[in-house]
Amino acid sequence: MLRLEISKSSVIEKGSMMRSIVIAILVVFLSPFVLVAQQGATIPPPPDVAAPPADSVKTRSGLYYKVLSPGTGTEHPGPYDTVVAKYTGWTTDGKMFDSSVVRNSAVSFPVNRVIAGWGEAVQLMVAGEKLRVWIPQKLAYKGKEPKGTLVFEIELVSFSPSPLSPPPDVKAVPADASRTRSGLAYKSLREGTGTRHPASSSTVTVHYTGWTTDGKMFDSSVERGQPASFPLNGVIAGWTEGLQLMVEGQKMRFWIPESLAYRGEREPYGMLVFDVELISIK
Repeated sequence: MLRLEISKSSVIEKGSMMRSIVIAILVVFLSPFVLVAQQGATIPPPPDVAAPPADSVKTRSGLYYKVLSPGTGTEHPGPYDTVVAKYTGWTTDGKMFDSSVVRNSAVSFPVNRVIAGWGEAVQLMVAGEKLRVWIPQKLAYKGKEPKGTLVFEIELVSFSPSPLSPPPDVKAVPADASRTRSGLAYKSLREGTGTRHPASSSTVTVHYTGWTTDGKMFDSSVERGQPASFPLNGVIAGWTEGLQLMVEGQKMRFWIPESLAYRGEREPYGMLVFDVELISIK
């Protein structure tokens, strides 16, 4: 039921054809109407299902919400985290179209794989919290069934941090990082098992995720579930230099200044931050 189209582009390669690759993913969670047809059970709509009440809060996107019960946690899910939640959904005429509560189960899904309104709402929550949200059509199914504003009661049971979430030091190079003469900054996140370093002409296989300094993830082999292989002399200068500092099995975080990345010639602009795991060297 909760679905969202997602696009990704691979940008570490120099070639414009490689960076123009777009993966369109349509992920469908939950199944509307099957619930009612199979179980014949419904949950009465809340008294304010027709429209957001005066005590609700409106976000910039047009989402409305109100807290039904506070949570016990202190952290909020990020856009790539996996959440476990219970929910019930109604249209504004009071018709229930889906409910994990009736099924007596919680659902688990990545935040960035659901409709925009759900993704925004759960990021406002902490574990144990329960919200009622009014999701306008533009943040829901955009004219597809169920149409119009949708009303959900959501209980965030728990969430798991994702390796795609930006690291806490994504904004600037931390004090514990090392620097090279070129301006590349790095620190080791996990020591490796190998002993040799790749050369600039080597072909390497890696897992990686990259962010801009505002925390936006722009490319990730981890998200695609497939390691990437490429010659080190065919990628941006910061990668060519940084990977030669690593051994097989090692994981590093790099802060690559724009002069060693895309030099302001194309996106992503500015300093880039990568977590890289070196799997093998050829």
